[in-house]
Amino acid sequence: MEEIDLYLDDAKESMQKALKHLEQELTKIRAGKASPNMLDGIMVEYYGTASPIQNVSSVSTPDARTLAIKAWEKNMITTIEKAIRDANLGFNPQNNGEQIIINIPPLTEERRKTLVKQARIEGENGKVRVRGIRKDTNEELRKLLKEGASEDAVKIAEEKVQKMTDDTIHTIDGILAKKESEIMTI
Repeated sequence: MEEIDLYLDDAKESMQKALKHLEQELTKIRAGKASPNMLDGIMVEYYGTASPIQNVSSVSTPDARTLAIKAWEKNMITTIEKAIRDANLGFNPQNNGEQIIINIPPLTEERRKTLVKQARIEGENGKVRVRGIRKDTNEELRKLLKEGASEDAVKIAEEKVQKMTDDTIHTIDGILAKKESEIMTI
């Protein structure tokens, strides 16, 4: 019985991690407002090592349509600017010698629809991850059954895993609906 509880706890923890991952991925999809998270994942060459942009500069939002990137070292400004251009995010960084300014253009209707599709793809990936966790957990529970665990206990555990899966997928749908309305709001 103790082993069953461990598998259930692992499944719950893994599903929570899948939700967190989805939320992180969705923050990278911009909804028209400037956010420092938009630059997550951009790597900058820093003394021969690829480093996240947040490790070599501070990223702030002076207003809803502007990102300001201030490099910790002045000689890094052009390197950071190049990394932003190379990231292909559709931004046009402007270097004023002190910092890099990125004006976030308003989203077109077509771009909004593309971003919604991108968000849905991330949501579906999250659901696939959750279903994979369910499948793996159920396989482990069936192994316990073969090792002599009570059939009723395994059945109850499988039902709990299914409920966790349903709840997590419902949460994913809610997160997606919120993100879609955020993207489509002008």
